[in-house]
Amino acid sequence: MNAESYRGLPIKETEVKIAILGAGALGCAIGAALTEGSNEVWLLNRSPAHVEAMRRDGLQVDDANGSRRVKVRATTRAAEAGAVDLVVVLVKSFHTDTAMRGALELIGSQTVVLSLQNGLGHEDVLADIVGRERVLAGKTYVGGVMRKPGHIESGVAGKATYLGELDGRITARVTAIAEVFNAAGLITTVSDNIVGTMWDKLLVNVATGALTGITGLTYGQLYDEPLLRTTALAAVAEAMAVARAAGVMLSTTDPECPWTLAGEGLSRAFKTSMLQSLEKGSITEIDFINGAVVRWGQRYGVPTPVNATLVACIKGIERAMTDGRQNRVVHGTRVSAKAPTPVDR
Repeated sequence: MNAESYRGLPIKETEVKIAILGAGALGCAIGAALTEGSNEVWLLNRSPAHVEAMRRDGLQVDDANGSRRVKVRATTRAAEAGAVDLVVVLVKSFHTDTAMRGALELIGSQTVVLSLQNGLGHEDVLADIVGRERVLAGKTYVGGVMRKPGHIESGVAGKATYLGELDGRITARVTAIAEVFNAAGLITTVSDNIVGTMWDKLLVNVATGALTGITGLTYGQLYDEPLLRTTALAAVAEAMAVARAAGVMLSTTDPECPWTLAGEGLSRAFKTSMLQSLEKGSITEIDFINGAVVRWGQRYGVPTPVNATLVACIKGIERAMTDGRQNRVVHGTRVSAKAPTPVDR
C-alpha cells in the first residue's frame, strides 16, 4: 500500500473503524468525540481499572457543556478490536515501540497509522514497525485530564488538529481522515508542511509542560506568574532558533504566540500532561519535548541553556520519585498512592 494507491476511508456509506492506542485522558477525549460522530471506536489502554470502568459505566466526559456518559468500546487487548481502518497513536512517547508491536492485530491490508503524540520522532518508530507507507503525522491542541478511571475532563472545543503525509502531499486518505474528524467536531486541517506543524505544537509543549511539572501549577496559576512567563518565552525562543537552523518553516516568529495558544480555551484548573504524569509518579516525555530541542540544538550548533535546565530539573524530579519509592520498599513501608499507574496519557 502507498498513499497514491490508497482508496480512502469509507466515510460515506459505512462508519469508520478506529482504534485509539493509548486511551488515557487525551485519547479518551478524542475517542469520545469520534464515537459521538457515529464511528466504531475502540479505546485501548493497559489499565484494567480504567477499561473496566468504561465497559461497565461508559466514559464520563466533563467539558464546557457539562458532564455526560458516552457509551464506548474499551479493551486492554488489540485482538478484541481486530483490524481497523485507522490507528490513532497516543501512548506516551517512550512506549511507542512496545505499544505498536503489541497491537499488530489492529493492522489490516489498508490500515493507516496516525501519531498525534507530543514531541518529535514517533513517525520513524512507527514506520519501522508497520511500514512508512502506512504512517501519517499529526498534532493536536486538544487537551484532556484524567479525573479517575473512566472519568476525564475534555478540552476539545475550539482546539485545532493538523494531519499530513510525511512527504507533504495532499492525498485522498489524509483528506478523508480529516473529514471524519471534522464531522465529529474535531477542528481538523490537512497540512502540506506537517514537519513545521509538528514544531509549532512542540513550541506549545516547550512553553508550558516542564514549567508546570517543576512547579506543580495548573494553567491558571502558571499564567499568573510573570517570572514563569519570562522563562517560558526564553525556552520557546531557543526552540525557534533551533527550528530556523534546521530549515523548519514555523507559522510564527513570535515566542508569545505559542505561550498564548497553549492556554486558550482551557480552564484555569487544567493540567499539562507532564504535570499529570508526575502527579501519578510516572516518568515524563521530557526527552521528546525540551530534550528534543536540546538534541537538535547540539546537531545544528544552537545553544539551548534554558531548555537544558528545564530537562535537568524534570530529570531530577523523576529521580527523586524513583529513589523515594525504592527507599520506602527497602524500609518496608507502603509505596505512595502516587506510584506509577498504567493509564496512558
